[in-house]
Amino acid sequence: MSELRVIIAGGGTGGHIFPAIAVGQALQRLAPGTRLLFVGAKNKMEMEKVPNEGFEIIGLDIAGFNRSSIWKNISLPFKLLKSRVDARNIINDFKPMAVVGVGGYASFPVLSAAQTMGVPTLIQEQNSYAGKSNKILGRRAKAICVAYQGMEQFFPKDKIMLTGNPVRKNISLMDKTGAEGKEWFGVTQQGKTVLIVGGSQGARSINECIDEQLAELMKENVNIIWQTGKQYYERARQHAGEYSDRVKVFDFISDMDQAYAAADVVISRAGALAIAELCIAGKPVIFVPLPTAAEDHQTSNAMALVTRNAALLVKDSELKTGLVKQLETLLGNNKMQETMSDNLRAMAIKDADERIANKVIEIAKG
Repeated sequence: MSELRVIIAGGGTGGHIFPAIAVGQALQRLAPGTRLLFVGAKNKMEMEKVPNEGFEIIGLDIAGFNRSSIWKNISLPFKLLKSRVDARNIINDFKPMAVVGVGGYASFPVLSAAQTMGVPTLIQEQNSYAGKSNKILGRRAKAICVAYQGMEQFFPKDKIMLTGNPVRKNISLMDKTGAEGKEWFGVTQQGKTVLIVGGSQGARSINECIDEQLAELMKENVNIIWQTGKQYYERARQHAGEYSDRVKVFDFISDMDQAYAAADVVISRAGALAIAELCIAGKPVIFVPLPTAAEDHQTSNAMALVTRNAALLVKDSELKTGLVKQLETLLGNNKMQETMSDNLRAMAIKDADERIANKVIEIAKG
């Protein structure tokens, strides 16, 4: 067989980018010599993160619908049309044998173009509630890789394959000890360690809640590793200054295997990637779903774990009254922590990247 040529399209957030990279790396392991091309959106995270991993990427001039300002959407139809033309040109030039969509702005125009051009496509649906774009693309996709049961309500049953969500290799291996993780972050004080992550770009509502109640949290004798995102970093760092022996503030944490190893308890958004990683890490978690996520999919994601006693949930609107209370309850109940850890690990899929890569190879050969 001639060399495999695959396009992986999508991005926008770490939740789309890191699974895409993991699938790309798995393809290169399973089919050495595979030629990969990533397609993302200009000025988004993928344009930095993907080349950092040694992959080639092309950016489309595309954006999503702006719900906060209708006027900012005036150019959207033109961008969609142009991105579709650009996607066709990319496919004509690269001549892929399969196209993979991981979600995000660039995913739809590239997969849609590929389907009209007769190139087999695979969708990696990360969430428990499928978005509109993927539901449309699913009708003509060769395969749909999912992370949750019950996805027949969104996609043709015969195309669905339960693969789990791919995570970075250092997390799927998870060979760091708690002591190593704490040392990595300079956590030297006694007490339990809480990891706070609001996604790759931070979460303003979580940041503000922690900021306002930091003094209260310090009474619990805990250590905090806090990923704020770039916009909130300076403010958080200044406010946490007097507690610098216990509170470690970062705008972005690239070594998440160390962070999970260091943590006893986690506070997190309920993105698909975060959930996949937490299942492998087996760390008790309080989810704060992003309320503006499309179709409220983060609440659906979180509830899939809450109903199995694998997580707690605090609504974004109830953060200031509920988060610290829930955290205090969890920190004080070792049995609850153990039950959560066991139930999370029972849901973990460590080889999702290779399951998806094998399916990509299959449809490319077909």
